[in-house]
Amino acid sequence: MDLTAKNVMTNPVVAVSPETSLADAHRLFVEEGIHGAPVLEDDGSIAGVISSSDLLRAVHNERDTVSSEGDYLRDLLEFSAPDWAGDPNDFQDRLGQQTVSEVMTTGAVTIAPDAPISEVARALRTHQIHRVWVEEDGKLRGVISTFDLMPVLEDLSG
Repeated sequence: MDLTAKNVMTNPVVAVSPETSLADAHRLFVEEGIHGAPVLEDDGSIAGVISSSDLLRAVHNERDTVSSEGDYLRDLLEFSAPDWAGDPNDFQDRLGQQTVSEVMTTGAVTIAPDAPISEVARALRTHQIHRVWVEEDGKLRGVISTFDLMPVLEDLSG
């Protein structure tokens, strides 16, 4: 039997909506032990992908914005703006206000359920990503991560 995407994919898939806050996405990643999730539109189509890297980039950008703007404003006017960098609660509130749609990677690398494993591996390597989404008829059916391919490699080596 030739292995296909549907033989190794994980299903169901933990997903988020574009309106999910960054704080909620982070909480979900920690609770589920995942590092990325598809962003699904109301009709079930994939709008994009949110990953731990996207969350880290958002935090970094937020801190850079605060540092560059905040110091300047505080120099001019006392108590002119919240000190995002200095108060973790204010910073957490800001991440609760930003949504996944603001920082997600648009589009997604998808693969058909009947695609051979070699095609899955090629897609991961070519796009330098850690997961591909199994999609059929415009709907998400599963996910295959680099970790899902490890048992296949172990079986090959005997």
